[in-house]
Amino acid sequence: MTQNNDAVSTKNYTIASFFGGVGGIDLGFEEAKKFSTVYINEFDKNAQETITINFPEVSLDRRDIHEVNEDEVPSTDVVVGGFPCQAFSIAGYRKGFEDERGDLFFELLRIIKYHKPKVIFIENVKNMVTHDHGNTFKVIREALTLNGYYIKWKVINAKDYGNIPQNRERIYITGFLDKNAFDEFEFPNKVELTNGLDTVIDFNTKVDDKYYYRQGIQPFYDKLEEAIISQNSVYQWRRQYVRENKSGVVPTLTANMGTGGHNVPLILSDHGIRKLTPRETFNIQGFPKDFKLPEISNAQLYKQAGNSVVVPVIKRIAENIANALELAESKTKIYNTIEMSNKNILIYVDMKSRFEGESFVQAYFDEVSEANDFARTKEIPILSDEEYLKLVKRDVSKCFYSLQEK
Repeated sequence: MTQNNDAVSTKNYTIASFFGGVGGIDLGFEEAKKFSTVYINEFDKNAQETITINFPEVSLDRRDIHEVNEDEVPSTDVVVGGFPCQAFSIAGYRKGFEDERGDLFFELLRIIKYHKPKVIFIENVKNMVTHDHGNTFKVIREALTLNGYYIKWKVINAKDYGNIPQNRERIYITGFLDKNAFDEFEFPNKVELTNGLDTVIDFNTKVDDKYYYRQGIQPFYDKLEEAIISQNSVYQWRRQYVRENKSGVVPTLTANMGTGGHNVPLILSDHGIRKLTPRETFNIQGFPKDFKLPEISNAQLYKQAGNSVVVPVIKRIAENIANALELAESKTKIYNTIEMSNKNILIYVDMKSRFEGESFVQAYFDEVSEANDFARTKEIPILSDEEYLKLVKRDVSKCFYSLQEK
């Protein structure tokens, strides 16, 4: 979790982290034992407190990413980040990055373009794939491939890949400069969920009274008492009724679960009906027991947990990234060389489903006709933007090219 410069192996890959939150991505990579975070950029003051006490030796940049100059960021092997999902048009993006500088993804891309790390790793909400009818992800995918990265993406559920009892689906994007590493990398396989609710929630110990719901305090308490009857389920108050999550896992934690309303997970403890404690929400994200929580409001702690990542999932992906890098080191490196100013660029896309795929620049051509001829010989169609967006809507599997004309 924390840095110990004397103990860090010289084989460790270095990380620069953006939109760092409380360091969940960094922690997952460090638990893979092959990575060391040296720089974290995080603008939120409360999250900065959590980072400071858990990563005391890491350089914490507290500025808004817009204020960070590229040359102020250390050159590292890996750049990671999970940015808020924002809409931007394909047409606007293709007019030039300058038009989109206000979008946080392009701020991250600005750093990536300058430093050209071996690996990029991005985490985001599952709906990024379909956000703005598919435009958003198309822009992100093309921007990364056009800057020389071979990328793979997949939507992964924590309960299926992290052995964590939470129903949490997120998209993970990995990008490699070296095609050998890209070829070696695969996302981890599913694992059996053996950790039950009692591994992350303490049903037995009496906690502070403020976490309990009581007769006469909550006007809807009678409905809670009638419906919340099992310690094998997590419940939610949905304004008019109680929803039981019968799958034996916690519903997706949200950033506003500490503000009341219908986002608060409820349990039946040995001492009554209560909401989760902040520590339990961090447990449900797979943070270790010794991860320190600062003395800030519970609402902020709930927000931090809800905005964070499932650490064991990150760890498993990071282990596969390290393995791919190590296997590729013995081979002749294969890089994309982008000549965007004077070439037509053919981008290969393999959509295994709406939520999984890979992409990279296939070839460069002086004339569009040459690109069309090449695609015909490969028997792979070139799709227009409109045809691609229809694919996303229909959720089909297809290999195709997209063409960036000069």
